[in-house]
Amino acid sequence: MDNFGLSSDDLELMYQEVILEASKNPHGKAHFADDITSADSEDQAGESSLSGSSTTLQASHEYCVPAQSHQFNPTCGDEVTVRVELSDGSDGKPIRIESLAWDGQGCSISQASLSIMYDLVRGKTVDQAMELDKTFHQLMNSRGRGLDDEAAADSLEDAIVFQGASQYPMRIKCALLGWEGLKDSMANALVQIEQTASVNGSHSSSQH
Repeated sequence: MDNFGLSSDDLELMYQEVILEASKNPHGKAHFADDITSADSEDQAGESSLSGSSTTLQASHEYCVPAQSHQFNPTCGDEVTVRVELSDGSDGKPIRIESLAWDGQGCSISQASLSIMYDLVRGKTVDQAMELDKTFHQLMNSRGRGLDDEAAADSLEDAIVFQGASQYPMRIKCALLGWEGLKDSMANALVQIEQTASVNGSHSSSQH
């Protein structure tokens, strides 16, 4: 989707359509976080809860590494658990998101942003997902002006409609909540991958 040449009314209309679609059929939403409402009230947006540690997760494939992150925004009560499975890189290819799901509750903005984020990053490499996260943050920091880079704007696809929400600080936190969960869960999985590689490397060295 290209936001160049679109009026604020066009963006607002598309934004409303996205919200409506997400409320009816949120993409990527699952039901696995039984403790979704038990987040510590002192948690801050962008911080992860220790509940549901990634060490208890089971990967769907032996070459995948699972992890999850619980995010809570005390300002409006939005919370989400984002769960990922990353390829372990053992095939020599870039590490990518093999599986992605989320479970949460909150305002229409946070739910719609999660739904679109799911569509954007599933199947992407970690580097690609991080680049999309960076671009979305730039959009949300634009204070409603949007992005100057047409290619970057196009890469966000439907997420570009949140340009209007970037005018309101409270809405920005809601739109970014899921992305913070994605980054944190990927970081947790990458730590596990690095630790496993280090252990395997040590074992290999000791055999020589």
